[in-house]
Amino acid sequence: MIAAVLSVVLVCSSGWGWYLGKVAEAAVNRTDAIPADGNADTSGSGEAMNLLLVGNDSRVSLSEEQLAELNAGEDSGTNTDTMILVHIPADGSKASFVSFPRDSYVDIPGHGQDKLNSAYAYGERDAPADATDAERQSAGAQLLVQTISQLTGLQIDHYAEVDLLGFFQLSSIVGGVEVNLCQAVDDSYYSGAVFPAGVQTISGADALKFVRQRHGLPRGDFDRIIRQQVYIAGVLRNILSENVLFDLGKQRELADAAGGALTVDQGLNLFDLAAQMQSITAGAIDFQTIPYVGDAEDPQGRYILQLQDEDTLHAFFADLSADPQAPAPSTAEAPDTVAPADVTVDVYNGSGTSGLAASAAEQLTAAGFAVSSTGNADSDAYTLTEIRYAEGDAALANTLAAAIPGASTAQSDDAAPGTVQLVLGSDFAGVGQAVEAPASTTAASGEDPRTADDTSCIN
Repeated sequence: MIAAVLSVVLVCSSGWGWYLGKVAEAAVNRTDAIPADGNADTSGSGEAMNLLLVGNDSRVSLSEEQLAELNAGEDSGTNTDTMILVHIPADGSKASFVSFPRDSYVDIPGHGQDKLNSAYAYGERDAPADATDAERQSAGAQLLVQTISQLTGLQIDHYAEVDLLGFFQLSSIVGGVEVNLCQAVDDSYYSGAVFPAGVQTISGADALKFVRQRHGLPRGDFDRIIRQQVYIAGVLRNILSENVLFDLGKQRELADAAGGALTVDQGLNLFDLAAQMQSITAGAIDFQTIPYVGDAEDPQGRYILQLQDEDTLHAFFADLSADPQAPAPSTAEAPDTVAPADVTVDVYNGSGTSGLAASAAEQLTAAGFAVSSTGNADSDAYTLTEIRYAEGDAALANTLAAAIPGASTAQSDDAAPGTVQLVLGSDFAGVGQAVEAPASTTAASGEDPRTADDTSCIN
């Protein structure tokens, strides 16, 4: 999407560039993706832009022949396994791409803790029974935007989505992208990716197979993320070179394809985006993955990725999007709380440590909380301590969270009104103590950083 826009905008000063922009604008699909609430207000950041790029794994638009050509298998529903936040400062001097692993364990508003790639599907299912397909898609996009905004502390200004067919069409037009593999790969069964080691040029169906592969790679989804970033970087290098910049026919093809392949929010103006990026260079485009702690399991025994705590993530994204010439943002208002005596707590032991619920209950009582009951959680494999609360009880949860720094909080339908649930994980260190986490003496940084001009070999 970025590549298609750049190909149009880099010549936007001419009548031809204006015409191409109109072609893309006329054909692009629009959706009501930006929610009216649940999207952090960082409007004080001036003209900087936060754009959420989403890869939709739906195969509904693919024919049987295309499914076979792309080795795409059968439709498995709406999976947003590719999610990238792009931050572009007001002066357009650089662009920062931050990828979100699909298994990131996050709080999905209204649904509690779950994998990040399920947010879109939850939103679709939340839509009214008589909603149209377009309305369900909008609901999915809005819940994903709310989830990412809550996770990052940033306002998501715009949204762009592409499905498998759209990616294939765009990659075919962009032409060959140079990639460099450290070792040969053979993933014939899953993605269809079969490539030799070394530098090579890929396009079309091969490009889709390249960015989809995770089976057979040393780090699975993490290496797939690197592949996606490397491919985007290669496309941008092509666009910024004479290969596309001075090929008027290819510019027209990209404008046509971009319109049909993309679904964007109602307010995204392609010319505004392009104008903001027209002076960018490959060395000023950086890629990284959101800071994380490591592998874990959820209460159902599924693999999840534990991210850094909310304060660390918010600080990371605030630094990522900081304008060095802008005044420091004002301190956020403290969350609403109540007196501990007004908080009734049910304590559940999910840590696997015998007697921990009773011990925590004693500590809570000593701290002034009212403990209603203790017991075992639905699993003894919780690694993360969770605080769950009913709608309207956020102040109660905030009060308990202040006594257990680092514990996650989430609204849950299972929590009774007026009572907060404390599910103890193996990270629980006691009331008044922060949950145990890897020591950190430096600010969190993104994983696997690279720039668009980095052509070193990857998995």
